[in-house]
Amino acid sequence: MCVCFIYLLCSGTRIKTRKRNIAAPLDPAAFADAVVQIYLDNAGDLELIAKNIESSDLNFSRYGDTFFEVAFTGGRTQPGTIKPDEGERHPYSIIECEAKREAILPSVIYIQKILRRRPFLIKNLENVMRKFLQSLELFEENERKKLAIFTALAFSQKLSGLPPETVFQPLLKDNLVAKGIVLSFVTDFFKEYLVENSLEDLISLLKRGKMDDNLLDIFPSAKRSAEGFSEHFTAFKLSRIIFTLYYVTFVHTFSKAGLVPLVEYNEKKIFEVKLKEMKSALTTQIAEESDISEVIETVKQRVKDAKLPDIEIVRILWDVIMDAVQWSGKNQQQNANSALRQVKTWAKLLNSFCTSGKLELELMYKVQMQCYEDAKLMKLFPEIVRNLYDQDVLAEDTILYWFRKGTNPKGRQTFVKALEPFVNWLEEAEEEE
Repeated sequence: MCVCFIYLLCSGTRIKTRKRNIAAPLDPAAFADAVVQIYLDNAGDLELIAKNIESSDLNFSRYGDTFFEVAFTGGRTQPGTIKPDEGERHPYSIIECEAKREAILPSVIYIQKILRRRPFLIKNLENVMRKFLQSLELFEENERKKLAIFTALAFSQKLSGLPPETVFQPLLKDNLVAKGIVLSFVTDFFKEYLVENSLEDLISLLKRGKMDDNLLDIFPSAKRSAEGFSEHFTAFKLSRIIFTLYYVTFVHTFSKAGLVPLVEYNEKKIFEVKLKEMKSALTTQIAEESDISEVIETVKQRVKDAKLPDIEIVRILWDVIMDAVQWSGKNQQQNANSALRQVKTWAKLLNSFCTSGKLELELMYKVQMQCYEDAKLMKLFPEIVRNLYDQDVLAEDTILYWFRKGTNPKGRQTFVKALEPFVNWLEEAEEEE
């Protein structure tokens, strides 16, 4: 081996050595000073600042976080905090402007321009916003309001690629929620966002941010209830919201021009959860063939606790009863027998809650819709109605009313014709009496 080494030396052959990657030292302070100087040189004119930044050779790929810290706070912040770091600062930041839409909107448009030129910076914007939102308690109340307005405008202006979950999820820190800071921030956010967007837009945004199902989580535990939600948001005025997109009723909306549609949306979500829970409990009981009196008591208790409307109960009962039918493929006779057997078995349950002509008529419409939509049941409509009549669930007057004046057009002609022999029998029996 020594001989080979001497030979290489004598022959003048160079021995190549592997170069090591030497990392250039990070210098965010110099980058921050350069960006601050651009702000100062252009006296806060964001349009000129954007042009100068676009033409600069600053290393944004390495110092993207630092750039947004300068935009939001006027200079660098200490690692892991929002405290100012050493170095020059400028007075034209988002935190320093007025807590008004017209004062903050230019900053949103300015950042939009930067992101269009350098789309990779969206990740850095996410990082900085996440850090600030997780540290909301370190900002003054007025500063938090500015951040809320900026965030609402960012989504309103569709700031390039900013994911809603980046904003909403960091807010759910227990200590921030407990102090009411999150509720205050989100309220300011909602109010600003709804200035030029619909409630439907807001709901869509909340869904993408995975917040639509846990709006109550932004409330301190002492106020975390449907009543607390309603009381809080109806107190905030928003003159342009005078109707709700999600409820038929307009009660309270005109009397209180606040965030009522949001309140109603939350109530609707709670209502849907309660219906789902009741349906799940009933499905289990019926599958286990529990005693009818026990099932009736379960329904009554849930109706009482959740204040569920009677008409929804009738619909759910029919769905659960029919979902439990054991269908047997293409054998129509077996399917018919199974469905009719199920109706007969649980007729007492239906009878307990079809307590008026209106509810009986709703049940008939429900049967009509299911028979119309399910080919297995299409020919069973008259037999189901006859069974419900025999079991005292449907009164004669209800059936005759549906036959003569029913309003649901789905399959109506077919079903009326199929039910005609039974109706004739009812009318003849009535005449004999």
